[in-house]
This record gives sequence, structure tokens and C-alpha cells, in this order.
Amino acid sequence: MQVPIGQIIRDELRRQGKTNHWLASQIHVNPRTVNKIFLKDAIDTHQLFLISKALDIDFFKFFSDALR
Repeated sequence: MQVPIGQIIRDELRRQGKTNHWLASQIHVNPRTVNKIFLKDAIDTHQLFLISKALDIDFFKFFSDALR
């Protein structure tokens, strides 16, 4: 089962009312990189950790849930 992690991150960012620029500053990347993240189905674990910390949500759980 594929986890559309980029889409999940984008949806959560929007739900929290935060911008791409805000997330970019939190994870120390360019705002264009955030746009690219939204298109991904796979992501570096360190980057996912930083995003999870910034948005205060465990995005790893979506992968764990997919294993069940």
C-alpha cells in the first residue's frame, strides 16, 4: 500500500492554517522544496522527523498504519 505522504503533509499544513513559507523556515529548506515534498510518496526520514516536529503530528504513523 502506498502512503501519499506529501499530500497528507500538505493537507495538515492547510488544516493548521500555516503557509509553505512557514514550513520551509521550520525545516530549513527553500519554499520550492516544500512544494516538491507535497508531490512525493516517499520522503527522507530526517526530513519527515523535522516536519512532524514542526507540525506537531507523527507522520510516521501513516506508514505504520499501512503495515497493518
